[in-house]
Amino acid sequence: MSVITKRGDDGETDLMYGRRVAKTHPRMIANGSVDELSTVLGIVRVHAHDEQPGLAAIIGTIQQQLILLMGELATAPEDWERYQKDGFDLLSDASTDALTAKATALEHALNERFRDWAIPGESLSRCSAYLDHARAVCRRAERETCALAAVRPIPQRYLNRLADYLWLLARASAKGSLPDTE
Repeated sequence: MSVITKRGDDGETDLMYGRRVAKTHPRMIANGSVDELSTVLGIVRVHAHDEQPGLAAIIGTIQQQLILLMGELATAPEDWERYQKDGFDLLSDASTDALTAKATALEHALNERFRDWAIPGESLSRCSAYLDHARAVCRRAERETCALAAVRPIPQRYLNRLADYLWLLARASAKGSLPDTE
């Protein structure tokens, strides 16, 4: 099957299981922001591979979680049961709890009181600057996910925690020493 289906030429797209929605539907807008977030994190991962290998592994784990979130956002709520029966996973409270634990550990490892605004790019660390970009995209995805009427609360909590974690990762990356939090 070709990637070029022409089914989107009329301004609509398919959700999982064939339901059609406008490309401007809030569910698709939120999903697009999560996709963009994963893409920015891919840039972080490429740069981190050489500069900070531990960060590359952390980012890869986050991208896997974002795939779960994109799948959920691309599935109408009435199809979530079918989605799970077909073997697809939804984000869980455990995902958010694990992210919270990693962020808390990183914050303690940084051993710093954050009082001022961080200026993205100030440290001249590419990874740090891209992490700040990812954080901003994550906050947008969070707002768009919150605007969806039919969404479980787990995705928005996960995105909220992820934005905090990305901010902390950017600060650690700017210092050039990412503590081991995996």
